[in-house]
Amino acid sequence: MNAVLAIPKVIVGGLVLLAIGVMLYGVFMRYVMLPITDWLDVDPINFFWVEEVGETTLAWLTLIGAAVGVAERSHFTLTLLSHHFSPRVQHVVHVGNNLLIAAFGGLVAWLGVKLAILNEMLTSPALEFSLAWLYSAATVGGILMALYALHAAGNPAGPDHDIMDVRE
Repeated sequence: MNAVLAIPKVIVGGLVLLAIGVMLYGVFMRYVMLPITDWLDVDPINFFWVEEVGETTLAWLTLIGAAVGVAERSHFTLTLLSHHFSPRVQHVVHVGNNLLIAAFGGLVAWLGVKLAILNEMLTSPALEFSLAWLYSAATVGGILMALYALHAAGNPAGPDHDIMDVRE
């Protein structure tokens, strides 16, 4: 499971670096280079693509990152009553919670497929890539969320994990 989880973590890390780099490039071009080209009275350097790359990167980063959060069991939990339950009831609550998360991931994936199909003929305004790439992030993230939640439902506790424990 650690090897399978390492791939999305590396992808999310790469997407974070890409998003930071693209946004820094956009800020530099807008606030440093644009005034320089205006002062020199030359054509400005085009950086029209920065916003679209940033938005697409953010969509992929968010949805794959949500799946990693499910796999790491770092999602928000509020245990007002469940710690008073018997271990068997706690187990049932844990499994039910993860099945609910898996159902939500499946719904996100299904809607992502529908949106990707619906928008595959549309292109982004600046870069003119198919908008199906943008909506495919929901499909991939939803599938990963569902798979990780199903795995967590089947393996409620590990050597360093209690059913009601949330990693920090």
